[in-house]
Amino acid sequence: MSAAPRVADAVTSPRRVDGALAIVSFAFAESLRRRVLVVVCALTVAFLGLYALGAHFAFREVERLGLVGPDLVDEWTLVGSTLFGLALFATLFLGAVLAIFLTIGLVRGDAETGLLQPLVVRPLGRGTMIVARFAGAAGAAALYVLVVYAIALAATVALGEWSPDDALLPGLALAGAVAVIAAISILASVFLSATAQGIAVFMVFGAGLVAGLLGQIGNALDSESLERIAEWMTVALPFEALYQGALYLLTSETTGLTGDLVRLGPFGGAQELGLGGVAWALLYTALVVAAAVAAFSRRDL
Repeated sequence: MSAAPRVADAVTSPRRVDGALAIVSFAFAESLRRRVLVVVCALTVAFLGLYALGAHFAFREVERLGLVGPDLVDEWTLVGSTLFGLALFATLFLGAVLAIFLTIGLVRGDAETGLLQPLVVRPLGRGTMIVARFAGAAGAAALYVLVVYAIALAATVALGEWSPDDALLPGLALAGAVAVIAAISILASVFLSATAQGIAVFMVFGAGLVAGLLGQIGNALDSESLERIAEWMTVALPFEALYQGALYLLTSETTGLTGDLVRLGPFGGAQELGLGGVAWALLYTALVVAAAVAAFSRRDL
């Protein structure tokens, strides 16, 4: 049986749906036991507090002094988009942390401790367990990202009276990015121990960010080789393309020198993401989850 039918079969049976919901509940309970959510929430509160404080002083200084001549650059847009771009990066990072830790040790780690065997007996099955854990982790991380994004946006609007050109789509792009990371982490859990899985996925996450920086440097140096490497890396790791698309949407209607400056973006640069990029991210996620199901089905427990 191919991987795609296994994934479809994993979610069609009513009994398996009930079992999948139980697995999702188990995953959340386990994350609470490990205090994953507590740690992430503490980091989030610290980040949002520091962001609001920094935004307050940054906008106040712009209003008092100004940065450059008003005919050249809209300093309010420059500061607002830069600050909010940093907020997007921090939100993506925290969402990636949550997605990884919700899937840490999912297969090999739980199998080695004997927790996995009772969960994959029929009628639940291995495919249902993988899909359910992915849905739970990706859903929780995506919801977390949307909430943090909304709070950071509200703080930016309140403190600086600046808002992005598109207020909704950047948040959705970040939510999609953490779903991709959750899928990669699920696949890694089939082959690696919990510690190795966490290290590997964080290194993959860092590689995606480095690819964005390479593309930015390539554009500045007009280096075709660097630009091509960055493009292939964003195809191999589409969460970076979604992040770059989110940055682009912040100032998609900003033109002139201001637009050129703000699209340099923090940690990767802003690049427009078309429907093709979104479709590839969705297909990529489905393929990675299907690969995890296929690999898990052949693994001895």
